[in-house]
Amino acid sequence: MVNLNSYYQLITLPKVTDSRGNLTFMEGNKQVPFEVKRVYYIYDVPENKTRGYHSHYDQHQFLIAINGSFEVVLDTGREQCRIIVDNPNIGLHIKPGIWHVMENFSKGCLLLALSSHEYDESDYIRDYNQYLKEQTML
Repeated sequence: MVNLNSYYQLITLPKVTDSRGNLTFMEGNKQVPFEVKRVYYIYDVPENKTRGYHSHYDQHQFLIAINGSFEVVLDTGREQCRIIVDNPNIGLHIKPGIWHVMENFSKGCLLLALSSHEYDESDYIRDYNQYLKEQTML
């Protein structure tokens, strides 16, 4: 059985601070543990709405709360964990093969997502029962 912790990693990004404020940076294959092929962001999520509800076959994701906070529920079908993402210099690396849901977005939250792949619908598992069926075959 694969351990839930092997599906994700919290990564602290460099933070440069001086009297003018803070600067955080990241580069693909360095701070972000994959080559970045796509960048998107989620914002203005209405209160009590959720995002995600899927898994990927091959795609890695790196999620950062640029502003505000959100929670990610990671689910292997056998175990779950909840991670609060609320610091603009800490990213959540989600590896392929884990079901994930983003929820509890704070007012004004800006979620920045970096992806290892360009958008490809065939990389998504969007049905939780199908995800569970595939997990039992591993």
